Amino acid sequence: MRTAVQTKEVRDAILDATDMLLARYGYKKMTIDDIANEVGIGKGSVYLHFSSKEEIALSHVDRIIERLCDKLSAIAEQNISTEKRIEKMIVTRVTFRFESVQHYTQSLNDLLSSLRENLLSRRKKYHDAEAKIIASVIKSGQKSGDFRSGNALQLANSFLLATNSLLPFNLSTKELGKREDIEKSARNLTRLLLRGIKK
Repeated sequence: MRTAVQTKEVRDAILDATDMLLARYGYKKMTIDDIANEVGIGKGSVYLHFSSKEEIALSHVDRIIERLCDKLSAIAEQNISTEKRIEKMIVTRVTFRFESVQHYTQSLNDLLSSLRENLLSRRKKYHDAEAKIIASVIKSGQKSGDFRSGNALQLANSFLLATNSLLPFNLSTKELGKREDIEKSARNLTRLLLRGIKK
């Protein structure tokens, strides 16, 4: 059991170092040696956990989304109205992503441009995972009579698509603006969409 814990600790340390180095150098200039030096381990130890620099960078993005989905799932279980849960989930989705990469000087698309194809296929998986969690709350609202009937997954996708412009994909966080303005926009968009599905 201790080995599994140590493995997770090293893996997390590698991903933490990757986060810092992406902000400092960008993906193209960052090397496996840089990552190993930042963590304080040998280069070979990095390869015990990841097969390539590409896998490390993509795993770093995966971890952001895993943490986000954990947050969304926790909100989905809260004892508040379905309307408030949806609003809180969408605002969290936008602000958590913003905060996770706010120290980057480039958008994720620019930063990881050489990984574009793999990033886009992963982005679809991220979107689907988030939509399923939000759809579960919409279904709950439909059962309780708060929301109109309809395809909950399609409705969840509409919430995500409407707020994608607030995510730091094509624009850096600096280009997107202040965090409080991003949060306000996410809240206003969500409330507008909620009016369309409320009974």
